[in-house]
Amino acid sequence: MQPNDLDFVDDLALLSHTQRQIQEKGTIVAVVGLNIHKGKSKILLHNTACTNRITLDGDVFEDVKTFTYLGSIIDEHGGSDADVKARIGKARAPYLQLNNIWNSKQLSVNQHQS
Repeated sequence: MQPNDLDFVDDLALLSHTQRQIQEKGTIVAVVGLNIHKGKSKILLHNTACTNRITLDGDVFEDVKTFTYLGSIIDEHGGSDADVKARIGKARAPYLQLNNIWNSKQLSVNQHQS
């Protein structure tokens, strides 16, 4: 199963297989009264050998290797390595702050479990 588009309030990720689909989605977005902010919009080519610049209404978008959508990192290979590394990095500091408590000789095992 593949999601067609990912929508959340004012964040939108349009997923397309072809340049034509991008144009069609751009038209649909405009018809319902939404605007695509050209300066904030990026293109991530996923598992493709395409080297053509992607445009929407004549505007060329910046190509990126990764992008973050609702806190999850998506990369050009479709893997989760970058996302997992980022999440581990974010959890590491709080874990290390609690490490002294978990290893404390002043607390009993029963206190650790409550």
